[in-house]
Amino acid sequence: MISYSNNYLKLIIFAAAVVLLGTSCRKESSRTTGWEYNNPKNGGFAVNTKWEGQAIGPGLVMVEGGTFTMGRVSDNPMYDWDNIPRRITIPSFYIDETEVANVDYVEYLYWLSRVFGTNYPEVYRKALPDTLVWREKLAYNEPLVETYFRHPAYRNYPVVGVSWLQANEYCMWRTDRVNEMLLIKEGILDFDPDQQDQNNFNTDAYLAGQYEGLVNKPLKDLNPSGTGERRARLEDGILSPKYRLPTEAEWEFAAVGLVGNTMYERVVERRQYPWNGTVVRSDEKKYYGQFLANFKRGRGDYMGVAGSLNDGADLPAEVASYWPNDYGLYNMAGNVAEWVLDVYRPLSFEDVADYAPFRGNVFTTKVTDEEGFLAPKDSLGRLQVREVTVEESKDRFNYRSANQINYVDGDYQSTINPDWTTPLADSVNTTNMMYEYGKTSLISDKSRVYKGGSWKDPAYYLSPAVRRYMNEDQATNYIGFRCAMGRVGSAYSGKK
Repeated sequence: MISYSNNYLKLIIFAAAVVLLGTSCRKESSRTTGWEYNNPKNGGFAVNTKWEGQAIGPGLVMVEGGTFTMGRVSDNPMYDWDNIPRRITIPSFYIDETEVANVDYVEYLYWLSRVFGTNYPEVYRKALPDTLVWREKLAYNEPLVETYFRHPAYRNYPVVGVSWLQANEYCMWRTDRVNEMLLIKEGILDFDPDQQDQNNFNTDAYLAGQYEGLVNKPLKDLNPSGTGERRARLEDGILSPKYRLPTEAEWEFAAVGLVGNTMYERVVERRQYPWNGTVVRSDEKKYYGQFLANFKRGRGDYMGVAGSLNDGADLPAEVASYWPNDYGLYNMAGNVAEWVLDVYRPLSFEDVADYAPFRGNVFTTKVTDEEGFLAPKDSLGRLQVREVTVEESKDRFNYRSANQINYVDGDYQSTINPDWTTPLADSVNTTNMMYEYGKTSLISDKSRVYKGGSWKDPAYYLSPAVRRYMNEDQATNYIGFRCAMGRVGSAYSGKK
């Protein structure tokens, strides 16, 4: 057996510590130029070398993406063929655990009133939900008109009476409030309760240098030619990606929840609902027979018989009611149907891409002046945007114009008319040449998809595959929404 003196052992330990310390303290440098990152002596190119992955935003749940068969799982009672099954792949993303509740939307309205109420009261009025959706010609629902949205009894109930356009505005507002709080938590900004009109925090305006705010402790600028201080940049990894409505494919993928129904890439059972089986009651011994969603069981039966209520809710229930699916998402079947991002077309399943499918793109760019600098933000504090032009896109392979809503379904190239010998002008909307809105169809460029069943629907509509649509500027008492957010970086939900 070899023995060492104490001094020799100390020397070995000291040498190992020096090596480890030198390795851990070594600064990263460029693999392509060899120049050290974050060093003001060589120009100060700043790189976040300690970024540990995207933080989950408030209220969100990560949905690990993958491939699945999107579309119909049962016969359509209306004999529509608008959701033919098709295999697609969904990138990982985030989605709200619950529907947006009344209290969430009231918070939004309070902020709008506080910031814009004095000089731009129309901003607040435009965001108000339509509480008159509760009125029925031959029913007495007048109390709901007054109480459902604002009474504390309904605080955690899903907001309804919100159009697709209003839901999108809420998502944009939420992005800015979350990012403002992230900058405050980092100590870069301080709380500013005096924001008003265009002087309010907007993520894009902040990144473009058009919003200052109450600066607390700015980041250190490593550029030797700079001022020594700087605002946060996208490269710092502090700011969150944008909240938005989920796409139709994302929503359906999240609702089906195959993550809990798969073994080694083998789908055990193709689900008709967000749970296994073909019934809407629990088969667990402890909860046997209890309803798994809030829906209309039959004509005139919204909640069952007194003393033995089935789903226990005549109207929408609280947003965290019933059992969540395998992603931990509540009410992906029933309660309220939900707006998604897509424009409705019956044949979207045949046309859209098989990776991250979506119909509704209208490509935009930020408005600049003659010298190429960004135009000043508007009166509401937002950067100005416009649609990209054909001239700007003429040399591209992936698109040639801004509006892709009608691509392959409604545009000139996909419309059969032997009398057309030359393409129409770009300004001509050809949708009505295929869908004569108000005459032969209710489909237009404003037709937006909504998914999931509601408290007002029979069990068929609880299937995530079912598609319905409504104009983007309309609202009902059975459609709400939840927000989503794209994931950056790894697709895995854990470290692998």
